[in-house]
Amino acid sequence: MATPVTVSTSRDAEGRVVVTATGELDMSNIDDFSGTLAKALAQSDGEPVRLDFRGIEYLDSGAINALFPHAERVRLIANPVLSAVLKISGLTDVMSVETGG
Repeated sequence: MATPVTVSTSRDAEGRVVVTATGELDMSNIDDFSGTLAKALAQSDGEPVRLDFRGIEYLDSGAINALFPHAERVRLIANPVLSAVLKISGLTDVMSVETGG
């Protein structure tokens, strides 16, 4: 059974593509998230996509691994509870990550 997650795509006030996710991202639902991210990247006209993970409470290794290939094309706004896992995984070394509440 897939872990509940909600993923949506929109544009911010400056016209940048934003992917917003809430819930938990893990191997049971990462394919849906990855598909949404791929579509958002295709719509972004080469601009970085903003990933709004302020509503994500948990990421497993599958979710982290899904982010690495896109490190140069996304800007992550993360829930502060994810700070440790993002740092330990090395994602903060290759991707723009900021925390927001």
